Amino acid sequence: MISDRAEQLSESQTLKISGRAKQLARDGISVISLSAGEPDFKTPAHICNAAIDAITEGFHGYTMNTGMPELREAIAAKLKRENQFSYTPDQIVLSNGAKQSIGFSLLATINPGDEVLIPAPYWVSYPEMVKLAQGTPVPVKTTYAAHYKMTAEQLRSHITPQTRALILCSPSNPTGACYTLKELKEIAGVLKEHPDILIISDEIYEYIIFSGEHVSILNAAPELSDRTIIINGFSKGFAMTGWRLGYAAGPKPVISALAKIQSQETSAPSSISQKAGLAAYTGPMTPVSKMRDAFRERRDYMVEELNNIEGVDCFSPPGAFYLFPDIRSFFGKLTPDGEAIKTSTDLCLYLLEEHGVAAVPGDAFGEPGGLRISYATSMDQLKEAVRRLKNGLTSLS
Repeated sequence: MISDRAEQLSESQTLKISGRAKQLARDGISVISLSAGEPDFKTPAHICNAAIDAITEGFHGYTMNTGMPELREAIAAKLKRENQFSYTPDQIVLSNGAKQSIGFSLLATINPGDEVLIPAPYWVSYPEMVKLAQGTPVPVKTTYAAHYKMTAEQLRSHITPQTRALILCSPSNPTGACYTLKELKEIAGVLKEHPDILIISDEIYEYIIFSGEHVSILNAAPELSDRTIIINGFSKGFAMTGWRLGYAAGPKPVISALAKIQSQETSAPSSISQKAGLAAYTGPMTPVSKMRDAFRERRDYMVEELNNIEGVDCFSPPGAFYLFPDIRSFFGKLTPDGEAIKTSTDLCLYLLEEHGVAAVPGDAFGEPGGLRISYATSMDQLKEAVRRLKNGLTSLS
């Protein structure tokens, strides 16, 4: 009774690990979760107040399928002001989160058998979304030495006549890596040789960069705008994960197709969330800066502490709130109970069940030699997590 489409999908490993951690906590076991991709800060007060005003003033109905004109205008102004992108409001569709924008973008552009290139490690949902669109995900394996960034030559070597799209994520989930303008220019050079390849640029971590400014593929090559979809939203930069508000900006034919799918699947996101989003893009950015400063402090602490653990190698990423240390040296070691650690999943389950610290295995991200650690939690929690990680890893033999 279950469709082939549903059968071929895998469960999100990040949600699976987070769910197991929550179950252990409900059972009375102390667990520190470093698995969730969610800021631990509250949504800024001026954004919450805008939503409260919308509720009390009766802004309770449907908006246009593509979203409030005022918010799409504010997004277009933001993209021009901060990113130097030129979009009109009718080139923007608001959605129930950036994840939905990515999924609908793939549904709007991918046909059965089309290949979609995805640099690995990748966010767990990218390959599954491609499968759902009946496309073929093609991982492009990167290296720790390159801080898990795809080179132009790696991109070129994976392109085939079936290649239809490339998904880029910078700053990256799960590694925190950020492509430089030079690197993106080199990648753009390859893409210019293949005019039929669509670019889906996931920029949801745009505001969480610790030095310099966010750089997009369209900053490197504005001429690719006619086949680039910019994905962004409010969840990470404004601590608005539960508000479920994201957007896609791109060429009118693609955006029109995306909007058509949305009109049949979900319609527009919550009217209240849209009012909150308008306040986010038109209000003060001080709360964003404070959150970013706190993440920078946590990153620096965690990188130093992890590199002090024998067998762990961790570079300092310039963005997002994740670390992706190399933990291959622990493969083949035994737990105190005599169980062999063969994979990053084995290691994560051992750390969770025996030492009460939750991370996500690199297997879930297409890179079995690492694991993802989120430092989106308090410094006190991180210090205790480091203590538990040290105890757990040094107990392996």
